[in-house]
Amino acid sequence: MDTRLTPNPDPPDGLPVEDVQSRIDTRRQPIDRVGIKDILHPVRIRDRALGEQHTIARFDMTVDLPQDFKGTHMSRFVEILNRHEYEISVNSFQNMLVEMTERLEASSGHIDMRFPYFVEKSAPVTGVKSLVDYQVSFLGEIREGQTTTRVRVLVPVTSLCPCSKAISARGAHNQRSHVTITVTTCEFVWIEELIEWVEAEASAPIYGLLKRPDEKFVTEQAYDNPKFVEDMVRDIAARLDADPRIAAFVVESENFESIHNHSAYARLERDPTRKTGQDAWRGGNPFD
Repeated sequence: MDTRLTPNPDPPDGLPVEDVQSRIDTRRQPIDRVGIKDILHPVRIRDRALGEQHTIARFDMTVDLPQDFKGTHMSRFVEILNRHEYEISVNSFQNMLVEMTERLEASSGHIDMRFPYFVEKSAPVTGVKSLVDYQVSFLGEIREGQTTTRVRVLVPVTSLCPCSKAISARGAHNQRSHVTITVTTCEFVWIEELIEWVEAEASAPIYGLLKRPDEKFVTEQAYDNPKFVEDMVRDIAARLDADPRIAAFVVESENFESIHNHSAYARLERDPTRKTGQDAWRGGNPFD
């Protein structure tokens, strides 16, 4: 029998299977990040109202690859993810980051854990309750022995244009906006706090369910509180600056314009060494 016609023949019993990824590579090109993306896994997140919330997260897990290695061991990423609790917790997330770089013999590693987080909100007039989902990410990095952990939250809000209000005889254009804040903290901060800080500086918050009296209220609230994207990022940055638990942050605001064929965008990033020093930026833990 000609084994050349048989793809991937099984090796004889007792003989080792070659580890192709460990072959030497001669192209002398190190790779910054290599790993797996978009794998789903259950997670448990601290919830201010309920104590704990169960949700599903998408994971990206990557490490660096030295120039003389042909490839990394992709299966090990999945093994690490599944060897921890059935549902990943915050502590599991941090332990996985360390274990990943050690098992894959890497000098740097990254884990991005993205999940929907639900908050029950009451309508402003009728009090009718509904759930609103927010996109949250835990971001972890190890580089040169230093660990950085951050939290990112995307908060949908309403913004009303100050210019439109000033020049129009009737009404003003408004739109849904996405405000994204990414923070490194010195002490524990609730996800709900980050959401509340953003919503407090918007023209109006967004709700899952509104009755007619509620719609009247939030429409007039937005009209009385016009905001440019520049206003949004500055006002939110002022709140973050005032909280000693926040070591560093990035605030972004994107307005999906209702009368323009483009979005309006602003970003404000605070120098990570300005308030608490480089050690706090590298070692600050947003989860404890």
